[in-house]
Amino acid sequence: MKKLLAIVLALVMVLSVASIANADYLANLNTYETQARELETWNIHYSQAAADLNVLCNLIDGLLTNDNHGNLKPNAAKEYYTEDGGLTWTFVLNEGMTWFTKDGEYRADVKASDWATGLEWVLNYAKNDSYNVSMPAEMIAGANDYYEYTKALTESEGEEAAFALDASGKFAEMVGIAVDDEAGTITYTLVDSLPYFPSVATYNCLYPLSADLVALVGVQGYKDITWENMWYSGPYTVTYFVNQNQKVLTKSPNYWNDENCERFDTVTIKMVESVAVAYQLYTQGELDHVSLESSTLMEIYEDETNPYHDQLVEARPTKYSYQIHLVYNKNLEDGETPDENWNKAIANENFRKSLYYCLDLTNYLARTNAINPQACQNYVYTGNGVAFTSDGTDYTKLVLAELGMEYDSTTYNRVNPELAAQYKAAAIEELTAAGVTFPVQFDYYIAGNSTVAAQTAKVLEDLFADCLGSDYVVLKTNTYVSSLANEVRKPRKASFYINGWGADFADPINFLGQETYNDPQAYYANAYSNCNDATDPDLIAAYQEFTDLVVEAKAITNDIDARYAAFAKAEACFLNHALVIPCSYEVSWELTKINNYTKVYSMYGMQGYRYVDWEAYTDPITTEEMAEYAAEYAAE
Repeated sequence: MKKLLAIVLALVMVLSVASIANADYLANLNTYETQARELETWNIHYSQAAADLNVLCNLIDGLLTNDNHGNLKPNAAKEYYTEDGGLTWTFVLNEGMTWFTKDGEYRADVKASDWATGLEWVLNYAKNDSYNVSMPAEMIAGANDYYEYTKALTESEGEEAAFALDASGKFAEMVGIAVDDEAGTITYTLVDSLPYFPSVATYNCLYPLSADLVALVGVQGYKDITWENMWYSGPYTVTYFVNQNQKVLTKSPNYWNDENCERFDTVTIKMVESVAVAYQLYTQGELDHVSLESSTLMEIYEDETNPYHDQLVEARPTKYSYQIHLVYNKNLEDGETPDENWNKAIANENFRKSLYYCLDLTNYLARTNAINPQACQNYVYTGNGVAFTSDGTDYTKLVLAELGMEYDSTTYNRVNPELAAQYKAAAIEELTAAGVTFPVQFDYYIAGNSTVAAQTAKVLEDLFADCLGSDYVVLKTNTYVSSLANEVRKPRKASFYINGWGADFADPINFLGQETYNDPQAYYANAYSNCNDATDPDLIAAYQEFTDLVVEAKAITNDIDARYAAFAKAEACFLNHALVIPCSYEVSWELTKINNYTKVYSMYGMQGYRYVDWEAYTDPITTEEMAEYAAEYAAE
């Protein structure tokens, strides 16, 4: 490993560090998003997109948040508890919380009943179009029944009948939430003892909504709420917004938690065409941090005279676990004719395992982290840091133990050429007998206007050829114009996708529940793999085996260690059948003025972009300084 990385790794181990000389704090933060990640809705209950929630989590306070180590932390609720092992959970609100306009003008007190109003909105089929329903429907007593009731009502009497419903009447009768405005308490009754339920209180499905606001703007008005007429209760309001240009978050002038919450005066989020443009803005002093593309990173890294060389910082991992998602019912390029050759090949377990054990993804990982690509390696489905056993063991280590694997910081050690060759030979024999022709073509799709995506695709093409042989498989890169979903995913043109998934709360079901067979709530099974439309009996049997194990694990609610052990067996089953191929974590390099170890950090939920209690400086942080911050953090 080169000199810079060696310095970083050495310094991280230091437990006694010098004080940081840089002490001029940044008052106004300038950050960015790419234009493809522009916010699409200001309705916090409606959104399921990180691009929205990264902003909205700063504008309204949920019951709990996370600290910089990922621990649950009080927010709107000053305390929470269960008296029956997790069947009911009570949250006690802080006093003095208010709803206010973007200009800080008082509108109403924040009350316990606002959480009932918010939950009714989420569960009301006509009001929220089924967004964010799955978690409360699965966890809160009566929640799914109420959702189905509003759906039936909408279909029989029209949406206006469902619009007329509120948090009283049928909702209060059916759903397990009890609120006391005078005492400031909210109590949820669950379908079973769920020890991880408090982590759900960080997510927007359990966010508050003032009935007074709905009465003021109407149901349709709240569905279409904007930054100008929404009510705020969080650390920032929005004082400027131009779509695809920029948005300005301003410190709320009357925030209830002002004395205990450090905030920037303003946070300006600039929308840029690409990370390359963001880098130019950073060099011009218009941004306070920037992630680096591979080419820019190496240009700086390999030139010790470059002014940014000693400011290179390896970012902390994001919450997303990336996988190669295989498609089991694919069409040809016309989007209508079944691709029989592909569908037969990918249904064959030996074929999948030849990919699983042969693909050395190191060069692909280097597209994210060219200096230290192995920092991005991933061998499991569930993300690191999502769930822990009672003794603090990361759940993913249980999965690795089931797989007989462990992480190696120097090599992509899932690769096993001997095993891959055995599976390849078996696959060729079986598939040839089934009428499959070789090479099997993998259709991979990228945005036609993305040079970076094209460069990455070329790396993948070479990787497939080098690892598997062009006589066996060939990767063909195709392009779409504007919408992957409409142009590729819905007509089922792709052979696979490389996608990341992040947890919404602290339990492995977040990940495994997206893949279960014949489950309408399983996102990837329905939207990507199309496994429910597969016809191969062996493939269906593998999916059913995995699904049965997930169902068994999910039913264990009174013993967290037994639950996670069972989930680990289910996940190992999924991977041993190579139904998906774990790919990477996102660990990039950046230039920054922000101490990354002071930021809210959680591997689930939506709290990671709350711009509170960050340390940021007027001058860039050096490589050595960030290593010292990391050492301090590790010693806490």
